[in-house]
This record gives sequence, C-alpha cells and structure tokens, in this order.
Amino acid sequence: MSATQQSPGLSMAPPRVYVERTLALIKPEVLHKTEEIEDIICRSGFHIVRKRKVHLSPEQCSDFYSEQYGKMFFPSLTAYMSSGPIIALELARHNAIATWKELMGPSNSLKAKETHPDSLRAIYGTDDLRNAVHGSFCFTSAEREIRFMFPDETIEPVPAGTAARDYLNLFVNPTLLAGLTELCKQKPADPLTWLADWLLKHNPNRPDIEEKSI
Repeated sequence: MSATQQSPGLSMAPPRVYVERTLALIKPEVLHKTEEIEDIICRSGFHIVRKRKVHLSPEQCSDFYSEQYGKMFFPSLTAYMSSGPIIALELARHNAIATWKELMGPSNSLKAKETHPDSLRAIYGTDDLRNAVHGSFCFTSAEREIRFMFPDETIEPVPAGTAARDYLNLFVNPTLLAGLTELCKQKPADPLTWLADWLLKHNPNRPDIEEKSI
C-alpha cells in the first residue's frame, strides 16, 4: 500500500481548528443597545466566554489605551470612555480577531456608513470617537486587553509561530509583496540589491523629510 493510500475503514483525523479569543467593548453611548449587539455577535458565530459591566476611571482608560498615548485624540478618548459604564466581552471563535474587526467596520462611523453599511459602527456609531464598539487589533493586544478586563482569566497560549505570522502580516508582508511584484516587473540584474533599495525607499515608517533649498 502506498504512503498516500488509506487502510479501509480508517479515516483521516480532521484538522485541528484553533479557537481564537478577542476582546470586545460596547461603549457608553450604546449601552442600551447591548442585547441587540450581543444577538448580532452570537448570530455571527461567536461564543461569549465572559461578560463584565465596568465603569473605568480616566487613569484606567489611559492604561487600557496606552498604545494610543501621545496621539491628538488620546485625551478625548480617555475622557469619553470613562464617562459612563461599558460592557466588556471576551469572544471566542475560529479567526475571532479578524472576524470581529470585520463585523465592527471602519473606526470612523461616518466612513463605515458609506463603505460598510451593515457593520456595527455604521449602525450604532456616530463619528470616529463615538463608534459604538472596540476590538483588539492583533493577538498581542487581545491577550493584553483580555487580561486587563478579566484579571483572573487564564488564556490559552497562542500556537507557536502564530504571533510571528500576525506581526509579519500586519507590518511586513504588504510592503514586501508590493516590492516583489515590482521586482518581477523590472527584472534587474542584481535583484537583491534592487529589492533592498526599493524597500528602503518605500518603507511606510520612513519619516517624510522636506528638503528646502537655501
């Protein structure tokens, strides 16, 4: 019997489906819509693992949104998120982080109404600050935010390599793919040096320096 053949009566084990967890927040202005939003969440295939109603202080909001520290909207964000109670939900399902981000829609509710009219932010939000819901950005932020809202929670470790793939998909692959595509079009004699120069020139994190003649 060849390596690719199966013995009669034996079936291949189904591939393991990794269940992700992410954090969702229902913001102060839509607290009265919590049941409606939870119903949409459950009908979208999520399991609500834990739920908590909490009123954060401005200091706690500053800690929660520490990744946004220094941005112009940071004071308004922390003041708004501490203005009333919020609902924290720990959600679980396959591909939970990306699915929840898609269900929320763009962060600016006005844009969401135009481009993603069926999203939660389009339906319940009013602008880029009062946009109804929050969701974790990636695996790292999901773990941190869940621990913040549910300090006694034990979170399954992310499978080896998943965090690295998440990082590459968010910060490296889009620029690298564009560079490789252009490389195939140009076909330079020294492809490695050409690609290195292209990546340096098109680095999205490179600061814009305005050159002025004297």
